[in-house]
Amino acid sequence: MPTSREYARLRSRMVDEQLVKRGISESRLLDALRMMPRHQFVPEEHKPHAYEDRPLPIGDGQTISQPYIVAFMTENLRLKPHHRVLEIGTGSGYQTAILCHLADYVYSVERISRLAEVAGARIGDLGYSNLDIHVGDGSQGLPDQAPFDRIMVTAAVPRLPDVLCAQLSQFGGQLILPIGDAPAQELKLIARTADRFTTRGLLGCRFVPLIGRYGFDSKTDSTSFVS
Repeated sequence: MPTSREYARLRSRMVDEQLVKRGISESRLLDALRMMPRHQFVPEEHKPHAYEDRPLPIGDGQTISQPYIVAFMTENLRLKPHHRVLEIGTGSGYQTAILCHLADYVYSVERISRLAEVAGARIGDLGYSNLDIHVGDGSQGLPDQAPFDRIMVTAAVPRLPDVLCAQLSQFGGQLILPIGDAPAQELKLIARTADRFTTRGLLGCRFVPLIGRYGFDSKTDSTSFVS
């Protein structure tokens, strides 16, 4: 098992070779990725692979996204220190911790209570307290806490949920999410100004399905979604 110093070296190499060379350039984000211990967010048997550019299983049919996708989605949201953020799909908590580092406050929704509990403990141990994790159907968002400056969905939906668009701030709110089924998903960025929404396609991707009222059915086979 790598030592703390070896993990730090792997983390630095991850940022330099996997992210910077592929166009990730936002300095606050790169600083967060250089210091965030991704190996602490994966099961013991996967720790040696934590800084490889690929998703890893975290149990319950879920995965931690590859570092490049985490960086790409976060950079495209253009987070500011005063932003209130809604994250749908807490998962391991790694992406959540990055959001906590960059934004004022993060609300995260996770369907699986075990994952929510473990992720909350990990993030708390790292010293972040600007977080509220809810267990429930993330496809419905958190209307009682809306509006949000930014919304990030870390699981695929079959179509754009209007209920999430409605929870965006009217003053430049942005939503990033993967849309599509197992064979073909596209990461999209939705921007809101007043009641006008614009959509921009970013890149092809493969995420686990978002299970819920405005997502996929609970019988959906998540193993077919991530390669």
